[in-house]
Amino acid sequence: CVFTGCNPFAQTGRSKLQNKRASLNQQIIKQMRMRAGAENLLKATSNNKVKEMVLLELSYVNSNLQLLMGQLEGLNSSVEVYQSSQETANIPLIALGLKETKEVDFSTLFKDFILEHYSEDGNSYEDEIADLMDLRQACRTPSRNEAGVELLAKYFSHLPLMESRFFSPNRQTGIFFTWYDSFTGVPVCQQNLSLEKASILFNMAALYSQIATRSDRQTITGLEEAISSFQIAAGILNHLKETFTHTPSYDMSPAMLSMLIRMMLAQAQECLFEKTALPGIRNQFYSLMKMAQEAAKVSEIYDQVHQSMIQTPIKDNVPFFWSTMSQVKTNHYRSMAHYFVASALLDHQLGPSDDEDQQEKTLSQVYDRLPEGRSPLDILKKKDERERIGKAHIRRAILGHEEALRIYSLCHHLNKLEVLQDILKASHQRSLNKYSENENEEEFADYTEAPDIISKTEHKAEMEFPATTKVKVTDFFQRLGPLSVFSAKQRWTAPRTIHLRPEDRDLGFTLKGETPVQVVSLDPLCQAAADGLKEGDYIVAVSDTDCKWMSVSEVMRLLKDVNEEGIDIQVVSMMDSNPPMPTKSATFCGNLPKTYSMICLAFDDDDKNPKSRKVTKKSSFISWGLKNKLKSASTLSLPTADHSGALPWNKPCPTFPSSSSYNNDSALY
Repeated sequence: CVFTGCNPFAQTGRSKLQNKRASLNQQIIKQMRMRAGAENLLKATSNNKVKEMVLLELSYVNSNLQLLMGQLEGLNSSVEVYQSSQETANIPLIALGLKETKEVDFSTLFKDFILEHYSEDGNSYEDEIADLMDLRQACRTPSRNEAGVELLAKYFSHLPLMESRFFSPNRQTGIFFTWYDSFTGVPVCQQNLSLEKASILFNMAALYSQIATRSDRQTITGLEEAISSFQIAAGILNHLKETFTHTPSYDMSPAMLSMLIRMMLAQAQECLFEKTALPGIRNQFYSLMKMAQEAAKVSEIYDQVHQSMIQTPIKDNVPFFWSTMSQVKTNHYRSMAHYFVASALLDHQLGPSDDEDQQEKTLSQVYDRLPEGRSPLDILKKKDERERIGKAHIRRAILGHEEALRIYSLCHHLNKLEVLQDILKASHQRSLNKYSENENEEEFADYTEAPDIISKTEHKAEMEFPATTKVKVTDFFQRLGPLSVFSAKQRWTAPRTIHLRPEDRDLGFTLKGETPVQVVSLDPLCQAAADGLKEGDYIVAVSDTDCKWMSVSEVMRLLKDVNEEGIDIQVVSMMDSNPPMPTKSATFCGNLPKTYSMICLAFDDDDKNPKSRKVTKKSSFISWGLKNKLKSASTLSLPTADHSGALPWNKPCPTFPSSSSYNNDSALY
């Protein structure tokens, strides 16, 4: 298998940005370690001179951290890198940067676990471990297209398999997964796979946002790709928020994810507006009113995004560029809505052929409230009234565009976006021109205020959850055996060799199950039982042939030609998998440990009150095998001679589980 992401050394704008992010993360963690050391020294010392020196050092370190955080904010504000190369006429959109991670070496620990837990030679799995590590490494630099998404989805789909194989609920693996917060650069480290899964999902959403911003929004196809990608990004972030509720990384906190979801949907709604406007807006009353409400919808959603960005604690870490951009768009699209209503009222007087009732209905749906003493019909029929309200809308449009330009000038990151400035200035000039066309010098100054426009859309942006987050993959470690039995949470004995010597073609037991096959209806007096074969044992090898994945019929085929010398089989017995008191899982965040006790997850409150606890009886392996024996077509046995007066062991017969099987909860696992 060969897994490749983008070349991390390629000098593209996006790779340069990601390399800068990685470098900044390393500098931030270095400064945080220095700060932690200085704070510890401050607590430990009582020498005033030392305290003064430490406080000076702390102020120096804190100022360095502020500078580094500012540089990271600058990277998150570099939206121009992610825009389409053909983009010259559209307002830039915001893409999420990929979270950075440290390399992880699975090799030694996985080999040791395979030897210790699975009783196999870990060195024979070097290729599989290397493939897994290559896949993870490739996920650090995914290409900005469907192939990159598929790469992340492939690794994400391997994580549950890896978790089942190597991450026992009773012990720590010793493997640390470190990911850096995309807003603060603070590292978060965990030994379980929750952080790994959550971070891959975050990067999948980030990649979709980058695909969306790269789309050519001058074509319907490009806009549809952008809309779909933003909606999918929102869906993935929502899934992340609902599934991984206690992720210790700030960029994946519920409040931050809620804001990011709103931002993705706002950008999708903006693209839906652009899609409606792309063929051209008909200079006709109903079309203009419809576009006014569509623009008001985009403005309303961006206003909600901005309100969520200025809430504590989000406002402390969201790039100022983002909140400024959302304010600019709120004002810009609200002004556009007023411009469209003004155009409809000023340029399309009610004529004899116009449907008066339809226009009245349309206008009443656009306004939430009208100026006192006016009705929709008054505005439509009276030319002076129509012009007065139309010019009031133009004035609001001009004021809104001026506010958008003022906010634009406050953010130095926005000042780099000349395309945005050109669009804002052109929109402002268009409104000024419209006002000039309808200005009458003889009129007295009119201070009528235009009413608010009700937002409405025919196509609302909705979250989509892609099927691609989970793809069908082949378990790298399938040679270890079926996961239903051979997993990290199960425990079994080391393989034992049993020598089978057929007596009158009767081996003394029956085989049952899917894969691996299981020994049932064992004759306690047969030679195999005397050699150590037990009821419920799994056959893992026949002679030198591994048969963990073989069906009953395939194993029977290997056994049926047993000669007089017999044949060796290898079996394992399941052991009690009841975990001891679970350990605590420690999460290290910014060099400061945060401990989350997992006890509440592993133990039920009902355990404290055995009297009230409901007990569901589970069948032991023996009774389970016998109960299903008559029903199961896969239950086979070797042919035996029918001796009169003797009950052959391969026929259904009432047997009773031994007392030990009631104490052994292996059937539960």
